[in-house]
Amino acid sequence: METLEPILAEHPFFARLEDRHLKLLVGCAANVRFDAGQYIFRGGEEANQFYLIRHGRVAVEIYAAERGSITILTLGEGEILGWSWLLPPYHWQFDARAVELTRAIALDGVCLRKKCEEDHDLGYELLKRFAHIIEDRLEATILQLLNVYEPHR
Repeated sequence: METLEPILAEHPFFARLEDRHLKLLVGCAANVRFDAGQYIFRGGEEANQFYLIRHGRVAVEIYAAERGSITILTLGEGEILGWSWLLPPYHWQFDARAVELTRAIALDGVCLRKKCEEDHDLGYELLKRFAHIIEDRLEATILQLLNVYEPHR
């Protein structure tokens, strides 16, 4: 039986992760698929996964009453989707919708939080890596909102 370990090991997000930690991650991983237009998650829902996108594209969106859904950024192959599983209260901050058929590896956040509690080195490694993603997403959100709300001349 093949495992997802080689795929995770080759991904830049997991680069230089100790083998013992990689094995813990694989125990929480599963292949998933989303059809075009399908919501992967919605803001406010409980966040218990993150995703490594293997194929396809996903729009990360926020809803504004005056404008409807605003796409903050679009993620594709090799990118990580979702960080809310890591920080209490574990609720999604955005919506995520498959723009086209998307295949991904889902990592179970409940499983990972348990493993991080048992192995604080793993928790610290994941937190450091996700801090970069959170920073990038915040920057993308600010830039998009500045563009959306810029006064039209």
